[in-house]
Amino acid sequence: MTLYVGTSGWQYKSWRGVLYPAGCPMRLWLEEYTRHFDTVELNNAFYRLPTRENFEGWRSRLPEGFVVAVKASRYLTHIKRLRDPEEPVHRLMSHAAGLGPHLGPILLQLPPNLQADPPLLDACLACFPSGTRVAVEPRNDTWWTRETRDVLQARGAALCWADVQAHPVTPLWRTTDWGYLRLHEGRARPRPRYGAQALETWVDRIATTWSDADDVFTYFNNDSRGAAVKDAAAFARTAEKAGLTVTRTPAELAARS
Repeated sequence: MTLYVGTSGWQYKSWRGVLYPAGCPMRLWLEEYTRHFDTVELNNAFYRLPTRENFEGWRSRLPEGFVVAVKASRYLTHIKRLRDPEEPVHRLMSHAAGLGPHLGPILLQLPPNLQADPPLLDACLACFPSGTRVAVEPRNDTWWTRETRDVLQARGAALCWADVQAHPVTPLWRTTDWGYLRLHEGRARPRPRYGAQALETWVDRIATTWSDADDVFTYFNNDSRGAAVKDAAAFARTAEKAGLTVTRTPAELAARS
């Protein structure tokens, strides 16, 4: 198993002095981030889809082997609400292709008020090019049905496992041969940190669900005060102690602080 560990985004002012040296200009934060991590989730693509040129610009700044997960534009998930997906999916993928070999999974985060419609989800997933890794994060409990699971399995899409306040808010279904986990908010102090027990529990869930041949992508979204980078580092050390193969994280931030 390769456990990819990173954060949801990298441009947070509160990370200055935590991950970024005080004198490091914001325009160089991506390069600084890639010195410490091998993957990131590009979540600002949700608010406004970057141009193909933006993606190509990031590609030129990334080291070999670095993986970027891309959160789909809210135009597809929240405005169109998965309806008429052909054009928005094509535009998303044609832009994101600018990342070249750095392009990783695509995340579809569904709006909380979008109730289950498995045929609608199926039609959307069918628009993605063959071989695209797509993770789906529903946020309405009506989705937790056998029909939803069947659609994800048939399309080779991952159910995005999600955590809020150190508890799963999704079923822990394995729907394909790779995994995707988002950790939004922990309960440890200082908030919104994750405690050691919560991290150990998630490592155990991953280790007992996927095999050594599988990839699992894990992103911390609790960005306040640098919590995400500290928790990502602590999570990576916990996973390594459990015998998992983990991508690079800043070892110096792994200790509780």
